[in-house]
Amino acid sequence: MNWTLEVVIVPVTDIDRAKAFYADQLGFNVDHDVHLGEGRRLVQLTPPGSGCSVVIGEGVVPDMAPGSLRGLQLVVADIVAAHAELVERGVKVGDVTVLDGDADKLARGGAALDNVGFVFFEDPDGNGWAVQQISARG
Repeated sequence: MNWTLEVVIVPVTDIDRAKAFYADQLGFNVDHDVHLGEGRRLVQLTPPGSGCSVVIGEGVVPDMAPGSLRGLQLVVADIVAAHAELVERGVKVGDVTVLDGDADKLARGGAALDNVGFVFFEDPDGNGWAVQQISARG
């Protein structure tokens, strides 16, 4: 039996601001933006190529403090290109980091950054994201 993770709820203070960040700056697809009645709204966004979406909203998500979510992680085939795209889109993102401390891997680039090349950023509420390079899976 397959068990697939399909949705992660991200707590935010301003739905429209968060929707703009995830859609316009990160390039996530807006799957749904549904008003379910007074004080109830659900927005579902999916990163391109992902089988898992994020949900933001009010009145339909668990009570979590905005900005309290950490450890969300996206995976890309080229961390240097992903970093450049995030910068171009106006995301305040840190420099490419090589987690194993081998700075020579950054200079070599390409497959040398697999599994160890990361960038980190936060959404407007402070929810923490990482982007990791994995160019091929075993």
